[in-house]
Amino acid sequence: MFPVCNFFLISVSIPITTLLLDIPKLNLVIKSLAGDSNRLSECLAPRSVHGFHHTRHEQGAAYMAMGAQVATGHPQAYCVVPGAGFLNSTGALSTAYAVHSRVLALIGQIPIGAIGKGFGVLHEIPDELGILARLTKKSSTLGRAEDTADTLTSTWRALKSGPPRPVGLGIPVNFWKSDTGFAGELNVSAEPGPSVDQDAVAEAARLMQSARSPLIVVGSGALDVSQDVRRLSGALSAPVVAFRNGQGVMSADAPLHVTMPVAHALWPKVDLVIGLGSRLQSQIMAWGADDDLKVIHVTIDPEEIGRIRNPTVGLCADLDDALPALLSELEGKEDKRDNWVETVLAEKARVNSRISTKLAAQLAWLKAIRAELPRDGILVDEITQMGYVSRFGFPSYLPRTVVTPGYQATLGYGYATALGVANARRDVQVVNFCGDGGIMFTLNEMATAVLHEIPVTTVVFSDGHYGNVRGLQRDHYQGRFIANDLANPDFVKYAEAFGAQGLRAKTPDELRARLREGMAHAGPTLIEGGLYA
Repeated sequence: MFPVCNFFLISVSIPITTLLLDIPKLNLVIKSLAGDSNRLSECLAPRSVHGFHHTRHEQGAAYMAMGAQVATGHPQAYCVVPGAGFLNSTGALSTAYAVHSRVLALIGQIPIGAIGKGFGVLHEIPDELGILARLTKKSSTLGRAEDTADTLTSTWRALKSGPPRPVGLGIPVNFWKSDTGFAGELNVSAEPGPSVDQDAVAEAARLMQSARSPLIVVGSGALDVSQDVRRLSGALSAPVVAFRNGQGVMSADAPLHVTMPVAHALWPKVDLVIGLGSRLQSQIMAWGADDDLKVIHVTIDPEEIGRIRNPTVGLCADLDDALPALLSELEGKEDKRDNWVETVLAEKARVNSRISTKLAAQLAWLKAIRAELPRDGILVDEITQMGYVSRFGFPSYLPRTVVTPGYQATLGYGYATALGVANARRDVQVVNFCGDGGIMFTLNEMATAVLHEIPVTTVVFSDGHYGNVRGLQRDHYQGRFIANDLANPDFVKYAEAFGAQGLRAKTPDELRARLREGMAHAGPTLIEGGLYA
């Protein structure tokens, strides 16, 4: 199966690092950029470390960790030197925060006695831990060697427990060879989740039974409870929609699966929205809500309940616990809601017909990818016109088979993230598509892909522009174009120069053939695609 945890990047060390590496099921992938990290290599050399890799840039390591976590569902980690090395990883770290990814950021720090003094020592930046704390749900720094075991225990438990988000750990350089004085085993079990409020369950079930036109909205919090979500949909005859990170929770070939455009068209008729592991930001904040709309919000994160609007029923619980309780309450009270189902199916057909006509060019390329990518294959998107269309135009059938940057919309995240996905999930095919703008943000990591023989197939749609910027300037600024032209390499030659497989496809049919070649190749493949608009 896939690794339970990988480490992506730079520094830690001997007794402390040994203790860290002895955490059960924690594997290591590292990138070395500075002499300090030789101490880490010294620790690792005699050890058999599974999943140990290094990248060419700090952002690549952090994106790889995030990609591996989203694809596997298991905690992952990356490690970087302090200062600029840490700052280079923060775009990826903020993206991991946005997609609720359990990533451990191991951040090197300057010597403990120099922190906060402004001496100008190597890699010093003001308040590094403060920056880290704002991009994670919990951050700690090792301050005394004798506290190492307790700090690592609390860090690891925070990573595994509660609302899923990154966790940070700062390790000063002079701690790498410190004796921890600890001879036992770390307690790395997860904290128990919040108990299920049975009164809230009963009230939620009552609202579900009385609703005429319910809609279920799923986010990343529902990725590991897809079977229960599908059972709930069946019990209520309720359509299920996901925006970005919940794709695949409801299979796209299920009659009651709806895309965001379909759900938006249905929204005025919805009288109950059930949010499962979702922030409900698009629905409540963007689509709007009147006083008649009832809201059930179930999430493990107490801060999300009522952040945008107070729900009719808020249930703070792990969906692993909450959904079985809800289903038990509804047992024997299922409702076919034939009129609502008929409305959903009719609206679905109408909206999909319009989309098929309006976006035929983009959909042709996406259909080519879908035709060749196996059902359990994973697609990693990018912030490009094709990416926007894929959110409702690329069918996904299983959880964790579509990876996005969530609300962070991080341009350029895709390629390095796909490397993390493909490295962690070598048992399935992984396809990534990018525009020619975003691909260049992390395409240096093709060196990493070749070095570690990571089998990812990437499609670059190249039109020589930042296409979204150009489209806005065309439509809203009377065609006054500025700062959107790109000078691109020959992407096929670029790939071949690294030793990767480089291919070209000018039509969707050609892309299907090239995808088959890429998936049959043992290492990375880059396919330069034709224009889609």
